[in-house]
Amino acid sequence: MTDLKFALIVCTYMRPRPLVDLLDSVVLQSVYPNQIVVVDGSVDHQTQAIIHQKNILNLDYFLIDEQNRGLTRQRNFGISKLQAGIQVVFFLDDDIVLNDNYFQKILQTYLQFPDVMGVGGYIVNESEWVEVNENYRAKRSEFVFDGWKTKDGIRFVARKILGLDSNEPPGYQSSFSHGRSIGFLPPSGKTYKVEQLMGGVSSFKKSVFDSHQFSEYFEGYGLYEDADFTIRVSKTGQLYLNTAATLNHYHATDGRPNQYQYGKMVVRNGWYVWRIKNPNPKLVDRFKWNAITVLLIMIRFSNIFTTDSKKFKSAFSESTGRLVAYLTLFFYKPKRL
Repeated sequence: MTDLKFALIVCTYMRPRPLVDLLDSVVLQSVYPNQIVVVDGSVDHQTQAIIHQKNILNLDYFLIDEQNRGLTRQRNFGISKLQAGIQVVFFLDDDIVLNDNYFQKILQTYLQFPDVMGVGGYIVNESEWVEVNENYRAKRSEFVFDGWKTKDGIRFVARKILGLDSNEPPGYQSSFSHGRSIGFLPPSGKTYKVEQLMGGVSSFKKSVFDSHQFSEYFEGYGLYEDADFTIRVSKTGQLYLNTAATLNHYHATDGRPNQYQYGKMVVRNGWYVWRIKNPNPKLVDRFKWNAITVLLIMIRFSNIFTTDSKKFKSAFSESTGRLVAYLTLFFYKPKRL
């Protein structure tokens, strides 16, 4: 157990049933939040009605207006509603379900490392890993890290062939961006140093928000807003990923942008985050960022011909959005805030 006083902020949009599943898993935890802040950006009252039917201890529910709607705005709104004395702030996506002792294991990480500024949890239902011995030689189609292997997708296989794979460990962005996310850390039960966390499974010391906010450059769905925020925070202290603190992410489809807009965000928001980490990239970094971006557009476009008819429209829309966004970078680039 730990005496740290902590709060949970959940930002939600048009997902009443997944939100209830998350809150049900929170109630079953071995340690319970001193405050739960639900910031609801929904345009109807379904979530509000379901929440009011539940008897959830320490819950503060806010149905916000359009001015505060959008992931980064909702997170900043939730931070503004924290009670005095809160020491650690958790963020969870509304389509998450926690496994046993999640909060307890994260809080113990704060007590274990004196330089800690933030700690992330570990998603267990998005990849498959196999433990291997130290002499194992990885195939080109595999990624091996810390005695574990997993299958690499076509985008990483192609990057290996072209000499464009990341030169940093998982959870760190390379000088040309396009690194491997914390999803490439294995289920070893260890705690790893990182510079990026996934916002929907993250936590931070409350003091972090004395000098940092989530950037409102990332409007609406806010793709990569977590990378931007955690890269900035990691310049002031250490971030960790505790693979023993586990949860499941179910990727609810409600409340997501259309695939064309998503494709545009992948490229333009990706460029923005790259320049937050590396504001003055060398020529080789510029070449690699552009080469990987074009490669990923081509791979996504090829899905038009390799997926079934139900996914044809999605692949076409996203690849078109990526291409349009890439071309716009030659005329006007995102302004760094």
